[in-house]
Amino acid sequence: MSKAIFSVPNISCGHCVMSIKNELSDMDGVVAVEGNPDEKTISVEFDAPAAESGIRAKLEEINYPAK
Repeated sequence: MSKAIFSVPNISCGHCVMSIKNELSDMDGVVAVEGNPDEKTISVEFDAPAAESGIRAKLEEINYPAK
């Protein structure tokens, strides 16, 4: 299992984190998603077929691009 932490400057509140969690959790291979609105970070645990590049693409698609 892999884990990645993404810096997402567009996060402003818990609702943003919940939206991201809902979207990423629907991806095949994503096991867990946690977010911290104060630090503007999202932590994702995943297995194949999910990949960091795909997670970044999904974040971009839902208007929460990762830095």
